Amino acid sequence: MSSLFAIFFSIFLAELGDKTQLAALMFASDSRHNPWAVFFAASSALICSTALAVLLGSAAEKYLSVLPLKLISGVGFILIGLWMVYGYFAGAKPG
Repeated sequence: MSSLFAIFFSIFLAELGDKTQLAALMFASDSRHNPWAVFFAASSALICSTALAVLLGSAAEKYLSVLPLKLISGVGFILIGLWMVYGYFAGAKPG
């Protein structure tokens, strides 16, 4: 049971202020969207993306040890960050 709480709080804290939370806040603040519909849609999306991550992680664990998984995750995280920074500056208009 303690691992359940550790996983919950780790992911809960990681998601605070994340793009997903900010997108849900933006949709909920739009009067055209029912807040409960936003809640259920955002929750469903998070459940689906988490299920995909768990399936991929458990499949990868069968073929790779922990070190390559950590390296792949770290490199992927850095590449996504660089891609986002590039997108920001590529879309920036001078003046």
